[in-house]
Amino acid sequence: MADKSKSDYRHIVRVANTDLQGKKVLRVALTRIKGISYMYANMVCKLSGVDRDKKVGHLKNNEIEKIREVVENPENFDIPDWLKNRRKDFRTGSDSHLISGDLRFTQENDIKRLQKIKSYRGLRHAKGLPVRGQRTKSNFRRNKGKAVGVKRRRGAKSGRV
Repeated sequence: MADKSKSDYRHIVRVANTDLQGKKVLRVALTRIKGISYMYANMVCKLSGVDRDKKVGHLKNNEIEKIREVVENPENFDIPDWLKNRRKDFRTGSDSHLISGDLRFTQENDIKRLQKIKSYRGLRHAKGLPVRGQRTKSNFRRNKGKAVGVKRRRGAKSGRV
């Protein structure tokens, strides 16, 4: 009996072009996919009908397929709008949920569009400064580039000039 359970165990399960570790609980493992938060992972488990506390390595093939279906095609399921990560799209005006590569690509295009039209947000992105109105007097020093310090005179030792 123990041999059968070991042979059914998978160390890595691939969902949405992301490797999920078999030893992790499903609700935690799904958050490794870019674009899936803890709340969204819970919703995926509920819609697919899979126990969220089950280890990923012990999932059966049909359970993995159900999870894949919900993650890759969320528009086929009744997902509340507030849970989606792409609301009121600039081009289409519709709500959608993007994951992994699509999410990265869309974010890059949004930033390029803001920079192209020279909006305030686009300029802040281009300079590497905070975009949403945070203070910059004491924070965000490391993002501005190399720090420039005072250069010591040649031949000067500690304390003596």
